[in-house]
Amino acid sequence: MEHDRLRAAFDRFDAENARDEHREPLDGQLVPGELLYARRMSAWLGRVAPDASEALRLAARAQHIRRWEIPRDTYPMTRAGYHQWRTRLGQFHAQVAGEILRDVGFDEAIVARVQSLIRKERLKQDPEAQMLEDVICLVFLESYFADFAKQHDEQKVIGILRKTWRKMSPRGHELALQLPLTPEARSLVERALPSSTDS
Repeated sequence: MEHDRLRAAFDRFDAENARDEHREPLDGQLVPGELLYARRMSAWLGRVAPDASEALRLAARAQHIRRWEIPRDTYPMTRAGYHQWRTRLGQFHAQVAGEILRDVGFDEAIVARVQSLIRKERLKQDPEAQMLEDVICLVFLESYFADFAKQHDEQKVIGILRKTWRKMSPRGHELALQLPLTPEARSLVERALPSSTDS
């Protein structure tokens, strides 16, 4: 029964993310970007925590659900605007995920837990929230960082890497350093680390 509900929730999350009009290449095909991101999140969580709780697995899969509905440029292009956008996204993803979870039969305790994880509450104090953050960072570094770095000023990229590193656990750091990054991406990571290895 629990497995059936989990599968039903995943199917609903995937159906929502399949509506993303932005396409990304995968194995010679173009697939909806947020659907690909969600599946990468689940894959990385399976590698990092194969015995992850149901709530953590659900939160990972719904992390960016329907993200395209709130574009970055709907908020001021400032640091404050960025944080407002991220806060709103967390609320939105948690709301959408909660509606789907209730529809497929999850109780309010699971719904509340998933929503808390998606909103990144108690990061550093909550082991599951930290695990989710590690997975988010690993997915970014493995699949999105190289292209991101090409589109932004080098010092900005290094600053973002340092912030990313500070969010991760020691285990996350260990896994990140094992990623098969391009030489250019690895060089940026190595340059970012000296001032952040103590965090």
